[in-house]
Amino acid sequence: MKNAFVFPGQGAQFPGMGKDLYERSEQARARFQRANDILGFDIASIMFDGTVEALQKTSVTQPAIYIHSVILALELNIQQQADMVAGHSLGEFSALAVSGALSFEDGLKLVQIRANAMQKACDAAPSTMAAIVGMDDAAVEALCLEIGDVSPANYNSPGQLVVSGGVQAIQTLIEQAKTKGAKMAVPLTVNGAFHSSYMEPARIELEAGILNTPFQKPSCPVYQNVCAKGITDPEEIRRNLVAQLTAPVRWTQSVQQMISDGATHFTEIGPGKVLQGLVKRIDKSVQTAGFQSMPTPE
Repeated sequence: MKNAFVFPGQGAQFPGMGKDLYERSEQARARFQRANDILGFDIASIMFDGTVEALQKTSVTQPAIYIHSVILALELNIQQQADMVAGHSLGEFSALAVSGALSFEDGLKLVQIRANAMQKACDAAPSTMAAIVGMDDAAVEALCLEIGDVSPANYNSPGQLVVSGGVQAIQTLIEQAKTKGAKMAVPLTVNGAFHSSYMEPARIELEAGILNTPFQKPSCPVYQNVCAKGITDPEEIRRNLVAQLTAPVRWTQSVQQMISDGATHFTEIGPGKVLQGLVKRIDKSVQTAGFQSMPTPE
């Protein structure tokens, strides 16, 4: 029996996130204050009392999810319990911080660079994403090649693949996917083609930050999005993290590999319950649980 801990990506944020941590733990309060200092604005107050719209800004969303996930994991002492960790896209930074590969502060600095660089890349070239449900991955991949200017972005679970690309190419793919048997083909409310070549300017900017950041050997294998394998070598982790912005998130393959390597219990740490649902769709035999807040003392 092995315990796998997984960390959510962008889209899991909600107003009030992390407020209970701040109110209940002096250590958590200190970390929220450090986060405010690093970011140069009061992200804690936006997380606790901000609107849904305020939390949707990429420059707020990504740091907020990272801060919530990592502080909660540290409060729950996850590092001592984890046999393996993984995070979906942005969540990979949370997994690296919780496993000790990155410090909380350095991870947050990289997340801020990443969020700002991605926003710039989105503003520079109109692009978007779509979710295709009910088609084989191979069929969606073939359609992407046929249309051009669109590529797989997130392998979320068998039969659920998110694609990224130019606005017109995404529209064409949605129309063609419906004629080829997709149960659902819908545009996502995002302003950029994440995990595609559209993010190349952001990748270059993030790479500079990653190369200047110290990485340590994690306390357990980190199953990285790019390769779907458990990695412990700091330099390999660094290379994979740079590649992540323009490469697809291989979440299905990562979870399958974790199960193959002995994972029987998956626990999601941070806002939302999306990953618990994806894990169950990938393999119903494993147990799933999640924490969005500290458990109430008996």
